[in-house]
Amino acid sequence: MSAALFLLIATFLLGAYLWWGFLFLPAERWQIVAAVPIAKDPHGNGWQGINVTWYGLLTANAYLVAVAVLLVLLGSVGVPPLTTAILAAAMLCCCVPASRLVARIVEKKAHTFTVGGAVFVGIIITPLLISLLNRLVGPQLGFQIPVMAAYAAIAIAYAFGEGLGRLACISFGCCYGKPVDSGSSLLSRLFSGRGFVFQGSTKKVAYAGDMEGVEVIPVQALTAVLYTVCGLLATALFLASHHAAAFLLATTVTQGWRSFSETMRADYRGEGRISAYQIMGIVGVLYAFAMVWLLGGDVSAPAQLAAGLKSIWSPAQILFLQGIWCIIFFYTGRSTVTGATLSFHVHHDRV
Repeated sequence: MSAALFLLIATFLLGAYLWWGFLFLPAERWQIVAAVPIAKDPHGNGWQGINVTWYGLLTANAYLVAVAVLLVLLGSVGVPPLTTAILAAAMLCCCVPASRLVARIVEKKAHTFTVGGAVFVGIIITPLLISLLNRLVGPQLGFQIPVMAAYAAIAIAYAFGEGLGRLACISFGCCYGKPVDSGSSLLSRLFSGRGFVFQGSTKKVAYAGDMEGVEVIPVQALTAVLYTVCGLLATALFLASHHAAAFLLATTVTQGWRSFSETMRADYRGEGRISAYQIMGIVGVLYAFAMVWLLGGDVSAPAQLAAGLKSIWSPAQILFLQGIWCIIFFYTGRSTVTGATLSFHVHHDRV
């Protein structure tokens, strides 16, 4: 398969997925996937339950795509699937807990996640982590990860993962924009009739922002489209062996937009006019340029898309991806800010 055909198919599939999310996910029914009974209600009103959310399912989908992209891109430059799996697992072990830890530090909330904080940690630790793997594990397993190519592949994988992950935010009603009619006249004209209107009292935009039924700027949709387009363009650069350019494109667009887009958001982002997340985004861009300058001489084999696609099509890699999906789903899908009261009955006319 040629790179052009691969990117065309990816564009169609991603566009369809995002269109579905923008159209349906703001509705109330798309927040809870299932409610699981765990104990009898002490007052005799049925069962107390745990909610399993679309946020978790859609987040797991986003992680799955991100890891799959990482496997394909690194496989295309000759990195064995096992090596990529080790790198991905090491990154997730650092960044997934960081999504809670940074939110707790910045927002003073123990029951929320922040992708921005996790990504900032990932940008900083990636060169060190790759160097440690090359030194500590590489000699035993016989691999050497090309740092610049891996950095670029991780940045591209993040762009896709974060873009698709915005659908999870739409479902949960978090990361919401300002009301359309409260912004500048330009924003009001631009988004009037095109914003999101969230329904449901358990969505964050309702209980934290008191804006259920209010048309808000669709920041999540803007982010999703921009990041996925950026990911596709950066992938084209990567497959043409322009790894430094691909890395800079993916990092500057995603982190630059993260800093700018907060001017259109209404959710709490910490104290101060400039949030900690905006500062992280700006520092991330500067750090990326510094890393390109330091790693500019790092070279790897020319990208071979066929080799990358072949590396992912094996039972071991498919099981690995399924495992990643399950772990992320169970980690992020169990709601700690909503609850459920369940009751059951028998259809006597069917006995």
